Amino acid sequence: MPQMKKLLIAAFAASFAFAGQALAHAHLKSAVPATDGTVKQAPSELDLTFTEGLNLKFSGVTVTGPDKVAVKTGEAMLMKSDTTLMIPITDKLATGKYIVEWHVLSTDGHKTNGTYSFTVAP
Repeated sequence: MPQMKKLLIAAFAASFAFAGQALAHAHLKSAVPATDGTVKQAPSELDLTFTEGLNLKFSGVTVTGPDKVAVKTGEAMLMKSDTTLMIPITDKLATGKYIVEWHVLSTDGHKTNGTYSFTVAP
């Protein structure tokens, strides 16, 4: 019986260790413009805030407009203790729905990516 107890304790500890690693990824916490939000004025930048600090060299976004053409963006910067990725938008955004595809590398080496949208409707 003691052997079985040791095995269960080891399995339990291992499950917590792996759960901790899964939670260690940088997830999108908030975005401006908001995820699935509608704005009256076209934004001049995107601010994507993540749950962890980011490595700027391996993080970025692609913005696609309602015409399925990529929107021109400026050079991204990190803000707020390296948890917010700020991307200047250099194109003038027309009315319509925009898709933001992001990819980031957290400072602990985990890669994550995702997509969200916002709409410009004056």
